[in-house]
Amino acid sequence: MADRSRLRPARLSTRDVIRVGGAGLRARPLRVFLSALGIAIGIAAMIAVVGISTSSRENLDRQLAALGTNLLTVGPGQSLFGEQSHLPDEAIGMIDRIAPVESTSATGKVVGAKVYRNDRIPDTQSGGIAVLAARSDLPGTVGATIASGAFLNDASAQYPAVVLGQKAAERLGVGTAGEEQRVYLRGQWFTVVGVLNVVPLAPELDSAALIGWPVAKQSLEFDGYATTVYTRAREDSVESVQAVLAATANPENPNEVSVSRPSDALAAKQATDQTLNGLLLGLGAVALLVGGVGVANTMVISVLERRAEIGLRRSLGATRGQVRIQFLAESLLLSALGGLGGVLLGVVVTASYAAYQDWPSVVPAWASAGGVGATMLIGVIAGLYPAIRASRLSPTEALATP
Repeated sequence: MADRSRLRPARLSTRDVIRVGGAGLRARPLRVFLSALGIAIGIAAMIAVVGISTSSRENLDRQLAALGTNLLTVGPGQSLFGEQSHLPDEAIGMIDRIAPVESTSATGKVVGAKVYRNDRIPDTQSGGIAVLAARSDLPGTVGATIASGAFLNDASAQYPAVVLGQKAAERLGVGTAGEEQRVYLRGQWFTVVGVLNVVPLAPELDSAALIGWPVAKQSLEFDGYATTVYTRAREDSVESVQAVLAATANPENPNEVSVSRPSDALAAKQATDQTLNGLLLGLGAVALLVGGVGVANTMVISVLERRAEIGLRRSLGATRGQVRIQFLAESLLLSALGGLGGVLLGVVVTASYAAYQDWPSVVPAWASAGGVGATMLIGVIAGLYPAIRASRLSPTEALATP
C-alpha cells in the first residue's frame, strides 16, 4: 500500500492555467465581451486623453521650432506713481546694437484712431480693431507672412496705405488686397495693400490695421513712441539678451520697461489644457472602476453558476489553491482582453483626432504600458474575492447544488 504522506497534488503549469482560465471565458462569450468592454472604455479614455494632449504639445513644439523661440518683445511699463510710461525714441537703435541681436522692429499704437469699412458706419461700431504704426521690416522679425498683396515698404509707408491682420480683415469684410479695397480711417480713405496670415508669435497683429510710421505721424497725430519693440536674438543668447533689454531700452528707468517672450505665452496657454486633461483622466478612471466592478460581478456569478464544476474538480483531486488560480486566471485574462482592446481603441481615437487637427500622432509608451498594467491590477483585485470564495467550497456542498 502506497504511503499517502508522500502523495502530492499535481502542479498546474502556466500553460495549463491559461488554458483552464480561457475555457471558462469561452463558455460565456457575451458576458465576457460586455465586461471587457467596460474596462476597454476606461482604458481608451485615459489613453486618448494622454495621447491627444501629447500630440497637441508635439504640434506646439514643432510650431515653435519653425517660428523660432528667440523672439522677445519690449514695451513700456508703469512709473513708480502708476502712470503709463513710454520708451525713449532711441530705444530701437540701442536694442539693435546689442551684439547677439539679429533684428529689431517696432509698432506704435495710434491713440484715438479707429478703422471702418466705410464712412457711413457709426463711430461706436469700430470692431475693436487697433491702429498701429509699423516699420517696414516688421514681417521678417515677427515671422509674419502675407496672405494677399504686399507689406508696407519705404514708399507705401509715406501714403495712406494699410495692411490688415487676418482677424481685422474678416471683421471689415476684406477678402483680398487691391486698389479697389479701401477702409475709412480717422476721416481718411486708406487703400488696403496687404492682408496678413495669422501671426502665432504676435497675435496682437491679427486684430490690427498697420499703417506706415511716417503717414501716422503726418496725418494721424501719432506721437512717434514705439509701444512694442520686437527683438530677434541668437538662440544661444536669448536669456542673456532678455536680461539686459530693459536697461538697454531705457537706461534711466529700466524698471519702467516690460520684457516678455511670446513663446513662453504659447507654452503657458498649452499648460492651461492640463486642467481639462485632469478632468478627462478622472472620468476615464471612473469608467475603469465601473469596468472593474463588471469584472468582479462576472466572476462572482461565474462561481455561483459553476459550483458543480468546482465540486467535480475538487473530487478529482484539485486543491483549493488550484481552484483559486483557475478563477484568478479567468479574471486576469478578462481584464487583459479589456486592457488590450482599450489601448488599441485609445490609439485609434488619438490617431483619428490628430489627423483631423493635422497634428503629429503621439501616444507615449508609458501610457500604453500603464493602461495594461492598470487592467491587470484590476483583474487581481476584482477576481481575488470570487477566487477565494470558489476555493472554499467543499466538494460535497458544491456537488449537492442543483
